[in-house]
Amino acid sequence: MITTEVIFLLMGGLAFFFFGMKTMSDGLKNVAGDRLKSILHLATRIPIVGLLVGAVVTLLLQSSSATTVMVVGFVNAGLLALKQAISVIIGANIGTTFTAWLVSAMSVFKISHYALPLVAIGFGLNSLGKTKNIKFWGQILMGFGILFVGLSFMKEAFEPLKESQHVKDLFVSFSANPLLGVLVGVIFTVLLQSSSATIAIVQVLAFSGLISFPAAIPLILGDNIGTTITAQLAAMGGNTNAKRAAMSHTVFNVVGVSYMLVFVYTGWYVKFVEFIIPGQITLKNVMFYIAVSHSLFNVFNAFAFLPFIGALEKICIRLVPKKKGAVEMGPQYLEKHLLDTPSIALSQAQKETVRMLGIASESVSIAVDSFLKNDLGKIAGISEREEAVDNLQTEITQYLVELSQRNLTLDQSEELPVLIHSVNDVERVGDHSENILELSERKFEKKLPFTDEAIRELTLMWNELHSMILETEQALDASDVDIARRVLAREKNINEFQFTLKKAHVRRLNDSKCNIKSGIVFLDFVDNLEKIGDHLSNVAKGIIGGMKWNPTEKGDKAKPAV
Repeated sequence: MITTEVIFLLMGGLAFFFFGMKTMSDGLKNVAGDRLKSILHLATRIPIVGLLVGAVVTLLLQSSSATTVMVVGFVNAGLLALKQAISVIIGANIGTTFTAWLVSAMSVFKISHYALPLVAIGFGLNSLGKTKNIKFWGQILMGFGILFVGLSFMKEAFEPLKESQHVKDLFVSFSANPLLGVLVGVIFTVLLQSSSATIAIVQVLAFSGLISFPAAIPLILGDNIGTTITAQLAAMGGNTNAKRAAMSHTVFNVVGVSYMLVFVYTGWYVKFVEFIIPGQITLKNVMFYIAVSHSLFNVFNAFAFLPFIGALEKICIRLVPKKKGAVEMGPQYLEKHLLDTPSIALSQAQKETVRMLGIASESVSIAVDSFLKNDLGKIAGISEREEAVDNLQTEITQYLVELSQRNLTLDQSEELPVLIHSVNDVERVGDHSENILELSERKFEKKLPFTDEAIRELTLMWNELHSMILETEQALDASDVDIARRVLAREKNINEFQFTLKKAHVRRLNDSKCNIKSGIVFLDFVDNLEKIGDHLSNVAKGIIGGMKWNPTEKGDKAKPAV
């Protein structure tokens, strides 16, 4: 029976699962950095290597759920491309079959047993760690542990079903029909949140003589579809690419099970397993036969899909289209094969920088709009855009560093550091959107009053800055010196706005027309807009100087020539 306790355990387990996923994803983003990202790129650049990585990691963790959730987390954080993620997920399907082999000889090792110690260790590192890196690792461990605490609660919610005779009768009744057997396998794996648990139940049922080996195979196939729900749950709060990565897991298994059913119905699948394992099937060795059939399906399906990972990627992109307003975390123009043609590669990097500026501009616009209209309804998009901007800064910089190692002309060598500085300035524009967001939240939550005059003044300053942002995008996209000069002219206007608005603010304070706390927020808002103007003017100066480096100044203080 489904009791109140079962419902509460399921709801709480889901909440823990989502919280753990977010905590771990944030920690991965902070700690991974360029080194781990480079390793992942190297490890998964070739599909077969990605497959092996996924299989080995899952073998060590004894949980395909852990691997797929981690992969979705990496994709969500922009640390792994969709195509790379697919190869790892396919490999995870092979690694997870090892559990069935363990069940045949010993009790199943489950990572959920170590969830609470992981939470404790992670909390300790996060709270007591002396460096940011240690704290971030603690965040990852804590998120990983919390995630599996959630899974264990969900499993516990359905624990009575494992011991229920009705459940066993259900397996026996439906497993005789392959299609219904697949359906039963799907349902129970979804409910138990563990493919290993379903396989173990099937093995025990077969060992007890309740179902035959041929009847067990459809349940195993259904288990492979049901286990994809974990990745789908993990991707629910993620971005478009994370959802596509989860969808690849589902498509991979659904298609695999579909064509394998043909061999099940004809009896060829059973005959092939019996052919490769000598001897007669008995109650003592039927668990071993089930383990072999489970591994056989996943290995065959993985290698069947390996040459078609590109096609699988396209299918997932079609099944999970980009939502309106969604932000692509990864680069769109940085093609590695263009590095041997530096002039084109530089042009591509500049295009990516323009796109990065566009995303930062959207982030600032949302933050300013929420402040001026006292509306926090759209602020969720700021965090996603800021992540995209940070990720693009890393990607573009890494691309330019790799380009610097090619044979460049003098002009191209001088252009590289200027473009890197422009990328850094654009990233700082994105940072200021978060500062403005914090001011907006403070204004909203503390209900700070602003006069109509103050809002009107801030709106005028923002309109000027917004025009400056748009012109900077145009100038950078076309390397247009005339537009860049207009950007610098607008920067002077922004500075005048800052002076005039602060002066007007002092006047309102003297006339007791302004709340002191509101005044502090007002000044911070003005300063943030002015600093955004400074970063945009730096980009414009680089364009006016022909993207040439000024050698008269040394070190980090060197500026683009004007």
